[in-house]
Amino acid sequence: MSDIFVYGQRRPLPEDAAFESFLDPARTAVVSIDMHEGHLSEDADCPCPAPRAREIVAPIDRFHDACRARGLPIIHVRTVLRASGRDDVKGGVSAWRLVFPLYVGEIPGADQHALQGSKWTDLRTRVEPEDEIVETKKRLSIFNPTDLDFLLRNMGVRAVVFNGGFTDCCVLNAAFDASNLDYRVVVVQDLVRGTNVEMEDAALKMMSLHMALVMESEDILAAWDARGAKASQAAE
Repeated sequence: MSDIFVYGQRRPLPEDAAFESFLDPARTAVVSIDMHEGHLSEDADCPCPAPRAREIVAPIDRFHDACRARGLPIIHVRTVLRASGRDDVKGGVSAWRLVFPLYVGEIPGADQHALQGSKWTDLRTRVEPEDEIVETKKRLSIFNPTDLDFLLRNMGVRAVVFNGGFTDCCVLNAAFDASNLDYRVVVVQDLVRGTNVEMEDAALKMMSLHMALVMESEDILAAWDARGAKASQAAE
């Protein structure tokens, strides 16, 4: 039996058919959020550092391999802004550029974050030929103004499993939007990272109360296996 986290407390997934739609491997896609160099680079000029997320790059790759072995599609979503700056710094400036520095201080080079053609949009997690990439993310949501919803519906997907960063920012926005679009949402607790531990914990608690199953990666894989997913021996 797989476990979930409800307001930070681990408990068994209820034996209730209503929860089956969250964990149906035949109608699920794994969505990895903003695991690119603009957040993860060790360079001093990294435009929006998320150093806590560096530790989950290799674990995410391993999880994705296990998902691919079970036939689950992987979608990598990354923020890419027009090189002209008209999507953001020279147009309608994103709110985070104004309010986030009130907490973390000035971010040198923030204007370069996610600019098309720059090294900051390079994904740090591994992408395989069968994976999909959505790179029209301009703000905190992975759904607006991207074509992710269009892609998911054409794939027959009704449940999404989120990993990546920030837990309290883009992952939280993704969970809200996916739930509002009537997707079933699962958040991989051990494969997301937030601004800090406090904010990460708060975001996971909110998601567990209002919109998602919060689960560890191994429990998600076990839940899929129990529901008919079959891993190839090569990936085990």
